[in-house]
Amino acid sequence: MSAARPPEGAQHRSPKGEGTLMSTAGPPQGAQHRSAQREGNPARAQTIAHLHGLGPKSQAMLASAGIMTVAQLRRIGSVRAYASVKATGAKASLNLLWALEGALTGLPWQVVAKEHRLSLLLALEALSPPRGHK
Repeated sequence: MSAARPPEGAQHRSPKGEGTLMSTAGPPQGAQHRSAQREGNPARAQTIAHLHGLGPKSQAMLASAGIMTVAQLRRIGSVRAYASVKATGAKASLNLLWALEGALTGLPWQVVAKEHRLSLLLALEALSPPRGHK
């Protein structure tokens, strides 16, 4: 049996119960509005290159999935962005997921991989259809 899908916009607590919210969903409501305003104006939209920890290969994989701006990445969150990249057929490792979460939260990817791995993997699994079903 697979886990039920969380509602869209759901956030996940870190497995250690520290209260850290994972960025599997976009920012708070007001921030979404501001992001949408910036995204609507290409001159003001920040590209993924502005985020710390995402190099040219990560940027290219995100671009292949149609994720070009920080606002787009924040809106869909690290888990959905990773799933979108994987859906393009890119050979992205889980290090991309850790880096995306780190870029959005300001944590080093190594910390994300160590402390938030379980929450992110569970959120990723919840996005996937159950195995053996079409």
